Order: sequence, then C-alpha cells, then structure tokens
Amino acid sequence: MQDLSSSNQQIDLDAASNVVRQKKDTQLSLFAHIFDRVKEGIIVMDADKFMLFINPAFSAITGYSANDLIGKSLQLLHPGLMDDTLNYETWRSIDETGRWQGELVGRRKNEESYDEHLSISTMKNERGEVSYYICVFSDISERKAAEERVAYVVLHDFLTNLPNGLLLQDRLAQAISRAGRENRKVAVMCLDLDHFKAINDMLGHLVGDKLLQEVARRISSVGRVSDTVSRRGGDEFVVILPDLETVDDAAVIAVKLLEAISGLCKIDGNEIEITTSIGISIFPEDGCDGDHLIKYADAAMYHAKKNGRNNYQFFTNELNKLALERISTIQKLRHAEGRQEFCLHYQPQVDLRNGRIIGVEALLRWNNPEAGMIPPGYFIPIAEETGLIIPIGEWVLREACRQNSEWRMLGLPEITVAVNLSAVQFRQNNFIEMIQSVLCEYSLEPSGLALEITEGAVMHNAEASIALLLELKAMGLQIAVDDFGTGYSSLSYLKRFPIDKLKIDQSFVRDITVDSDDAAIVSTIINMARTLKLKVIAEGVETAEQLSFLKNQECDEMQGYYFSKPMPPEKITSLLVSGYEADSQWSYESQ
Repeated sequence: MQDLSSSNQQIDLDAASNVVRQKKDTQLSLFAHIFDRVKEGIIVMDADKFMLFINPAFSAITGYSANDLIGKSLQLLHPGLMDDTLNYETWRSIDETGRWQGELVGRRKNEESYDEHLSISTMKNERGEVSYYICVFSDISERKAAEERVAYVVLHDFLTNLPNGLLLQDRLAQAISRAGRENRKVAVMCLDLDHFKAINDMLGHLVGDKLLQEVARRISSVGRVSDTVSRRGGDEFVVILPDLETVDDAAVIAVKLLEAISGLCKIDGNEIEITTSIGISIFPEDGCDGDHLIKYADAAMYHAKKNGRNNYQFFTNELNKLALERISTIQKLRHAEGRQEFCLHYQPQVDLRNGRIIGVEALLRWNNPEAGMIPPGYFIPIAEETGLIIPIGEWVLREACRQNSEWRMLGLPEITVAVNLSAVQFRQNNFIEMIQSVLCEYSLEPSGLALEITEGAVMHNAEASIALLLELKAMGLQIAVDDFGTGYSSLSYLKRFPIDKLKIDQSFVRDITVDSDDAAIVSTIINMARTLKLKVIAEGVETAEQLSFLKNQECDEMQGYYFSKPMPPEKITSLLVSGYEADSQWSYESQ
C-alpha cells in the first residue's frame, strides 16, 4: 500500500513537472516569437561584449546577417564607439545601474550611416556579475530628418532660405556675447530696397519675389563666412557683421553691398534697376543688446532714404529722435483722413499771353490738432513709403474734382485742376477705373482734370507708362510732366510720351536772371517743347524780372508767388469772380 502511495506521488510530481515544462516551453516560444517579430533591432552580448544573438529586425535595419556578427565584437558595428559615446566610464555606469540609453550614429553594412536610439540593459547572475548585455535600438533617421526640416522651416525664410528673425536674434546675441569677451565690435545693418513697392505694384508679386531672391543672392555673395544675412520680411534684410576691429570695417562692407545690389536685374523679361538704403548701428557704441541695435540700424536706414537713397548712414542719437517722430507721424497719418484733417489749397496757373487764370494746382495740406500744420515735404514721402499715399491720393483726386465741379456749377470761368500723382499711384492696378469713377461721380468733364507726374515715375518702366498715358489721353485728360529737367530727361522717350505740357522745375527758374546756366536750360526746354508741340509752364515765378525773361522766351504759362500763393478754395472763388480785362490784360482782385 505504501509502494502504491509512493508511486502515485511520483506520478503527480511528473505531471506537475510536465506542466511547468510546458509553461516554460510556451513562454520560450512566445519570447522567441516576440524576439523575431518586434520592429526594434535586438542584440544579445556576453559579458565581454561579443554578440550572441541578433533578431530579424536588426538584420533588416543594418543589413548584417547573423553569420556576419555572431561571435564578433560590438566594435564592428560602431567603430570608435568604445572611445567616444560608450567609453569606459559609460560601461562602468551600465554595469552599476543596469541600464543606459541615448542617441548614436550607426553604420549599415553598406557603410551608410543612420541615426539610432539605443537602449542597453544588463542581466546579472546570482553573484551580481553581468552575464549578458541586451541592446535594443530603433532607426530614427526619418524622425530626425523631419525634426531638422521643421527646425529649418521655423528658423529660415521660406522665400529666400535666409535665416529669419528668430535665428537672427540668436546669432546676434552670440555675436554680442563673444564681442564683449574679446573687446571687439559688432555691426548691424538694415537694408531696405528703394522703390520696391512700386515694382511690386507694377510688375506683380511673382516678379517681386524673384527680385527678392536675386537680391538675397547678391547680399550673400558679399558677406564673410562668419556674417549672418537675414530677411526680416517684405524687402527688408538684416546683416550681422561680428568680430570687427573698427567702425570703418563696417563702412567698407556697406560700400560693397551697395555696389553688389545696385544694377540691372533681368526677371521674366523685365529689366529692373534696383538700389538699396543701408542703416548701420555698432556694438557697443550704440547699444548692448540686439533689439536696440536693430532698432537703431532701422532708424539709420530711414535717414539714408531721406538722404537720397542708394547710400548708407550710421546711427546717432539724433536719428533715434527722428525715428520716434516718424513712427508718431505714421500713426497720425493713418487717421488723418477719417478725422478730416486734410484740406486742399490751390495755386493759380496763368496764361502769360493774356494773363488769364487757366488752371490751378491742387496742393495737399495736413493740419493735425497736436502737431499743427505738417509740411507736405515731410509727410508725403512717409505716405509713399508706407503705402498710405494710395488712399490719400484718391482723396485728393476726389476733392479736387468735386471742387472744380462746384466752381463750374457756380458759372465761374472753366479752369483745369492739376493733381500731382506719386509713382506709387501711377502704378495702381485699378488706376484708370478709379479716375473714371471720380469724374463720373462729380459729372466733371475730363478736360477739367490735369495729371502731373514726374519724369522718374514715367521712366521707371517706359513702355508700360506709354500704354497707360495713352489710355488717359484717350479719356480726354491733360498730362503734364512735373519737375522737368531734374530726372531722366530721356529725349528719345519724351517724343513718344502722349503728354500736353512740360513743367519747368522752380530750381531752374529761381536764378534765371542771374545764372547763365539756368537761363540756358530754361530757354532750351522752351524751344524743345515748341518743337515737340508741347506747352510749357514755369513754376516758382516770384519776381517781375523772372516773368519778363519767361515772356521774352515765349513760355506759355507760369505759376508762383509773383501772382499768388496757394489759397483755400473760397479765395480762389473770389479771385475768379473778381477777374476783369483791362488794356488787353486780365486782372484779378482778391476779396
């Protein structure tokens, strides 16, 4: 009976052993399945770091088979690794803590490198000694490439691929920090293309974008390897010049930039002349942080524009004051029309043969409640640079046409109102439609409106200008070239322009009685106009001697203080009402 009991106990033990063995076999089968199926590469190494097992994912990632690696050292996969990332101290830490993870550069069997994330764990025996190392890794090349692409996009301008404002600030901070330690200088340059908005408006944004790309290339061609060229946005660029010894070093580079950028650009069949204005601030003389240096360089750049463009200027405290005033003016200018701060004054234009007022020039005036009367010579350039000239110019055009229509309804002598156009307005896409709309709104005959535009504006793109002028002439408008003699004066194009009148600039009229050169220029312009069957009006006539000279030269019309200063519309009304003819000369008595 006892033997039977012992036999039964043995059977139970064998059965239990079989269950345990089956569980272990099931687990081993599961582990083997996992080992073969996971997407991460796995290496099992002995205590001496010789490879014992690799899984299929490892082979798929690296190209190595088990036959290539079993029994080989980990050094085969990572040459130099034992002396670099996984050095002696790292392995000692792994042995002590039992784990390590990090990112490495691996190498496939075909010698191609890849980024990997590696995790190393240890298996220790009962004595606490490392028996095996288990390495699990994944190929993170695509993720790293995606991260790099995102970082690049975040830190670079999409159009020019230049560093953007974020990267600019970082590099400027580094340059300032280094210069402070080494007692060196850093220059910050702000570059703004001259008349770029007009190019964009006339030729379109696609051409404008290609022009910006070409300018970015030209700027980059000048810089040193250590310099940073950045695009702030629009047509504004910033250049950081680190490690300078003297301020003169910045001036030398500024001259090179002006020369590199200026010149003809051929884009999509368009020949575009481009120049730039450059403002420069210096660390530590002008400021000790990036924000102030950029702000001051920007102020200096606007000073360069006021000095005729296509030049560079350094920052001074006076420029900072001017910059703040300019910002304040822009803010006021944005609200001036809505607050009814604009008005028009009119200066008579007189026929020199009979003394009659044949027209008036509409002149914009801005009376700001805080700043008082602001000179047009100050705020008009700001309006052009900011694009505000478009709505302001349309207001001037509407008000001038409204006023002339009112004068005509009063039965006063029919005169022409001349309105100055900026180059920006002249290139508006809807310019023709806007003119037609205004004339129709106030029932004004086209002959009641004259448009004055400078030589520079029409010569910027002569062929397009001719086409536009032809449309305006076909409508019945009068066209005058303003400030004649101060711009391009291209006679080959002048004879092709469908214009009615040349307006001699007052800079030539001022000294015609004392300066033989000015007298010769005025005489030449009058004779040339007569040949081209154009009328001539001289502006800035202030003395009887100037008037006598112009009459002797058979100039057609005059405008200036000798006859009248610009006046508000009600005084022009009185002047027209009081006119009478005496001794074959028309006379006026202002009331």
